[in-house]
Amino acid sequence: MESIKGKVIAITGASSGIGEAIARHLSAEGAKVVLGARRIDNLKTIVESIVSDGGEAIYKKLDVTDTDDVIAFVNYAVEQYGTLDVLVNNAGLMPLSMINSYKIEEWHRMIDVNIKGVLHGIAAALPIFEGKDSGQFVNITSVGDRWVGPTSTVYSATKFAVRAISDGLRQEVSANIRVTLVAPGATESELAESISDPDLKKLAVEKFRKDLLPAAAIARAVAFAVSQPSDVDVNEIVVRPTAQKAL
Repeated sequence: MESIKGKVIAITGASSGIGEAIARHLSAEGAKVVLGARRIDNLKTIVESIVSDGGEAIYKKLDVTDTDDVIAFVNYAVEQYGTLDVLVNNAGLMPLSMINSYKIEEWHRMIDVNIKGVLHGIAAALPIFEGKDSGQFVNITSVGDRWVGPTSTVYSATKFAVRAISDGLRQEVSANIRVTLVAPGATESELAESISDPDLKKLAVEKFRKDLLPAAAIARAVAFAVSQPSDVDVNEIVVRPTAQKAL
């Protein structure tokens, strides 16, 4: 995809799963990728692998719940590569639980990462995009941004919020700034690892975490949106496994 070549693309939550797949795929298409996450050892390994394959990649430790950290991450991309073209807000948590389990700390953590983390990314990158009157946000949500069921109440609420934020942002920014939402169905990732109830984790794996998409499928969807001509804004992409009929 020639239109991806040379673009500077920063990705949050890039130490595994979908974020890692996006970084690897976009770098293979010629993008200069900037990886951010808390697990710096993972980032280092991924970047070394990308570079050894001929790609351009750097990394910086990142906690998306910290506004200053996100600003520093975005500024690092600009300092190293001279600009920023795309910010992929990918970091997310999914500790599913019933409301009457009262896992209040987990609710707060999801709100902090899944909602505030995206807002922090927007606050950090939008001034850069507005300064050059171009750029693109790619916000990774979930099919949970349009579906809610038992155990997913708070998780889905955070994803509904990001969907609303994405649509509102799209309407508020310049005509030359793009906003894309990518909503994955069941996809290979470490999301289920954050479920603290062992019985619920087992149920989630057996019932919902099967027939999974490879993370690379989401990376290809992101690449499609990023590769469009500047006058084309792909607003939403929903990607499910063929076998996933519900949710």
